[in-house]
Amino acid sequence: MPGKPRVALFVTCLVDLHRPTVGFAAVRLLEQAGCQVEVPRAQTCCGQPAYNSGDRVTARDIAEGILDAFGGYDYVVVPSGSCGGMLKHHLPHLFDGDPNLRARADALAERTFELVTFLVDVMGVERLQTRHIGGSVTYHDGCSGLRELGIKEQPRRLLQSIGATVTEMADAEVCCGFGGTFCVKYPDVSIRMVSDKVRDVVATGAETVLAGDLGCLLNIAGRLQREGHRTKVRHVAEVLAGMSGQVSPIGEGRR
Repeated sequence: MPGKPRVALFVTCLVDLHRPTVGFAAVRLLEQAGCQVEVPRAQTCCGQPAYNSGDRVTARDIAEGILDAFGGYDYVVVPSGSCGGMLKHHLPHLFDGDPNLRARADALAERTFELVTFLVDVMGVERLQTRHIGGSVTYHDGCSGLRELGIKEQPRRLLQSIGATVTEMADAEVCCGFGGTFCVKYPDVSIRMVSDKVRDVVATGAETVLAGDLGCLLNIAGRLQREGHRTKVRHVAEVLAGMSGQVSPIGEGRR
């Protein structure tokens, strides 16, 4: 592909509303990797809340807007495993009855990647120039990123490249209990799951817990605070982009 690849950043609702720093970190990492980054102004939600709740009409309406907003780019990159999974694996099926839109949706899915996997698997990034200054970390594998997109070794490789010490927690691949609307529909089960996750995080002795999905991180941060733990919570993109010293950990100041 001649010149810089033209990349559209799918910001995600949670990043936009709760943690814009993750979006800025993603732009920094993508530009360092040699990409021309644009943020389509017409973008909205990925449609996952409606889709998971069975509202296919709303989900399809949102999906049509996504096809229009993100057409024409070489790649679409998402700093979220769950939103990435929605765009890559579920959105195309909303158009099973329309061959033309299904073809456009399939083409979008083929060009869509989660941020860290895009850096490692597509752009071939092996080492970042960031210097890690945040002490030891542990990593939570979000369900959608791990099981739908195969995100496991990529973030750990990049963290190692900046000198971060990753202390693995027990059951790092087990759900944190967020699951989008799951935590609303089944709060008792969700609280038990995130309490178990917090126990495993704290047991590592790591100063910071990282993940690639803001929903997981907000859930874990809230439980850590309620139980009185001091473990910091950050999106992996913030650490990889060297922004740890520029923004407070997720949830800090809300005690």
